[in-house]
Amino acid sequence: MAAASSSMTQTIITPRSSSTTSLPNPPLPPRSPTSLFTASSKLQFTGSKRSVKYCIKASSDDTSETSEIGEVFSGLKEKWDAIENKPTVVIYGGGAVLGIWLSSTIVEAINGVPVIPKFLELVGLGYTGWFIYRYLLFKSTRKELTDDIEALKKKIIGTE
Repeated sequence: MAAASSSMTQTIITPRSSSTTSLPNPPLPPRSPTSLFTASSKLQFTGSKRSVKYCIKASSDDTSETSEIGEVFSGLKEKWDAIENKPTVVIYGGGAVLGIWLSSTIVEAINGVPVIPKFLELVGLGYTGWFIYRYLLFKSTRKELTDDIEALKKKIIGTE
């Protein structure tokens, strides 16, 4: 038993043979004083007792992203300044957020009842089957569907 453990220890301590390939040490990236982000990580190679520390720095001399963000905010500020009735817009926005929250709460409550989600899946599958049969199965009904969609587009755009 002692011989087995000593040979096991010997194989772990001995260096790698020349037949195995070892990873070369990659060069460290140059350090820049104008970097925006710094992240450090410690990498440990298998079979090696040394660790290599890499310091990763990302910097950008391109200010196009900053200028795009500034343009977006200035455009939003101009639109906000152009609105005459600001309290109404705030009330509508708050109502929209409240409506989304309320609908989310209702959907979560419906999902809590074990039978209702499966029933609604069946209703959805039934409606999908009906829609395929009604509009997609035959050429004349596909034409009718495209005409209805084009009429809806014109109604939304306002050209009709």
